Amino acid sequence: MSADVARRIALGAQGFADPRPASPPTRRHLQRVLSRVRLLQLDSVNVAVRAHYMPVFSRLGAYAPSLVDDAAWSHGPRRPRLLVEYWAHEASLVPVEDWPLFHSGAKRRGWWHHHTAVAEREPRLVEDILAVVKELGPIGAGAIEKALAGGGPRAKDHWGWNWSEVKKVCEYLFGVGALTTGTRRGFERLYDLTERVLPPEVLARRVAPEEGARELVSRAAAALGVATEPDLRDYYRLAPARSRQAVAELVEEGVLTPVEVEGWPAVGYRHVAARVPRAVPGRALLCPFDPLIWERARTERVFGFHYRIEIYVPEAKRVHGYYVFPFLLDGRLVGRVDLKADRAAGVLRVQAAHAEAGVDHGRVAVELAAELRHMADWLELDDVRVVPRGDLAPALKAVVR
Repeated sequence: MSADVARRIALGAQGFADPRPASPPTRRHLQRVLSRVRLLQLDSVNVAVRAHYMPVFSRLGAYAPSLVDDAAWSHGPRRPRLLVEYWAHEASLVPVEDWPLFHSGAKRRGWWHHHTAVAEREPRLVEDILAVVKELGPIGAGAIEKALAGGGPRAKDHWGWNWSEVKKVCEYLFGVGALTTGTRRGFERLYDLTERVLPPEVLARRVAPEEGARELVSRAAAALGVATEPDLRDYYRLAPARSRQAVAELVEEGVLTPVEVEGWPAVGYRHVAARVPRAVPGRALLCPFDPLIWERARTERVFGFHYRIEIYVPEAKRVHGYYVFPFLLDGRLVGRVDLKADRAAGVLRVQAAHAEAGVDHGRVAVELAAELRHMADWLELDDVRVVPRGDLAPALKAVVR
């Protein structure tokens, strides 16, 4: 298989060969995106837009964020909840029906397992937290602490990691599936009993670890189109041995076909349903946590695009910026922009703009300017401003209106 065919398969699998809706996107359009990507990663960084909203915009264009909110954090008889939170790739929104797969034993236990010792040492605290959530949930960890009238003032050094024992037990219970996110307030997780959030038939389903691994790898393969075994493993963060066994079984079942891809150092696996789009026209800005590009080695292999997130790099040492969005144009990654939504000023700020080698700066700038304007309108910002930083910035600044 040529590298070009592999690239088009990957883009098609992620939904970029599908045209954006001509009318305002609906729940049906969101379901189409979810059927492609299978999960939306959550992240606390909000410098431009929350990570779980952006992949839907990248594929559908401007849509009402309430579509995602309602799918993830509300439930009604006519509009049942579509998504639930769990540790999938990282913290993610996953389809409700996939919940049993994550509790099958297929996945390695997450970082929350380190709080097992607290839960085992304080069984009464576990019981009390569950009782408070049952009575008052959905409820945040801080409110649970107040309800229990426990603990003194929290130390503020090492903020975000120096959690109270209540928070640690809440995260442990979230990890084992006793609690989940009932809803969110801002970005605060409000815990609820899982039995009040998920349908009984989903909770009742029992899946063996081997079956869970096969289903997760099959979903990853459908979402990626063609991928190496480490690519497939990374999508849901499976253990290597479990992933390799699942891949071998899926090859034997005919779900995956081994292929040699030009320039790939390892064998690829093509999903039986993967198709090769003739072309992938259109444009999209991609957040750092978009499943098309979140595995950086795969991004470089598929697109020839070296990409690193530089949030934790000192400002003076950053190459492309703080929160950089690659720009996809007609099936290729042609540039990148460091974006900030300045909500107080009503401006989408382009802190830096860089082009890939060999691209037409003029054409890329025109297309990128149009997509930035579209994004600004979606975020209800009045203007786009370009800082003169990066080799694409002059051309972009000249055409931004």
